[in-house]
Amino acid sequence: MQKKKEIAVVFMVAGLSSRFGGKIKQFARVGPEGETLIEFSINQALKAGFGKIVFIVGRMTEQPFKKKFGNSFKGIPIEYALQSFDPEERDKPWGTVDALVSVKEIVKENFAVCNGDDIYGKNAFKTVAKALQDLKANEGIAIGYKLGKVLPETGLANRGIFKLGKNSEITEIQEMIGVGKENIHQLSLNGNSPCSMNLFGLTPQTLGLLEKRLLGFRQKNAGDRKIECLLPVELGNLIKNGELELKLLNTEDQWFGITNPEDEEKVRQQLASI
Repeated sequence: MQKKKEIAVVFMVAGLSSRFGGKIKQFARVGPEGETLIEFSINQALKAGFGKIVFIVGRMTEQPFKKKFGNSFKGIPIEYALQSFDPEERDKPWGTVDALVSVKEIVKENFAVCNGDDIYGKNAFKTVAKALQDLKANEGIAIGYKLGKVLPETGLANRGIFKLGKNSEITEIQEMIGVGKENIHQLSLNGNSPCSMNLFGLTPQTLGLLEKRLLGFRQKNAGDRKIECLLPVELGNLIKNGELELKLLNTEDQWFGITNPEDEEKVRQQLASI
């Protein structure tokens, strides 16, 4: 069994959204004690027993994150992985798989990975941390949320929908584009459909498989300046190929996230009430 101190939580914070005019939305102060969004999420992870923090940063977020956090947070070490790309060849980085592969020299034990602009809930992190202790090389876990609770009040969002076998094993991850409360039933979904918010527990062996998937993806799409290699899609491909057994673990925790600038005040009010 692994020791908890060896288990890292990896936050993907490489990208800046054009919707925020160059501001780093992870630094929005939404916590009841003035915590930034990323600090609130880290605090939840540390209560679950994670012993190392890894930030996947980009060329615009590297220095702000290093300036704010340095090499530790509340005595827990922080390491940084840089997701880079050539702006002469690409309009954006190669996506979340490319971001995750950047930690391969840092993360040598089972680890959790999640978005740095989402708040997942302390029990969700505890569930992941516990499962990581005994995770085998070809296994992984995914935290599932009810779709109806992670859709915006208005507008559309992209969500990964889990398809399940008999024993909660995930047989497919379907990336649904443009899902909203107004069209959920038209897409043959409902509010209880299990949904991914990119909180996974994985092993270094799966990280190696994802790196191979990424190399093939980049070769196949070498002429496309915008296409991205997405983590839920490639985990789904590993499942189809029989290379990964991914189990769904549900949580009753409430997910909070900032997608648009107007979400900041809403999240602040929600966190004040829990």
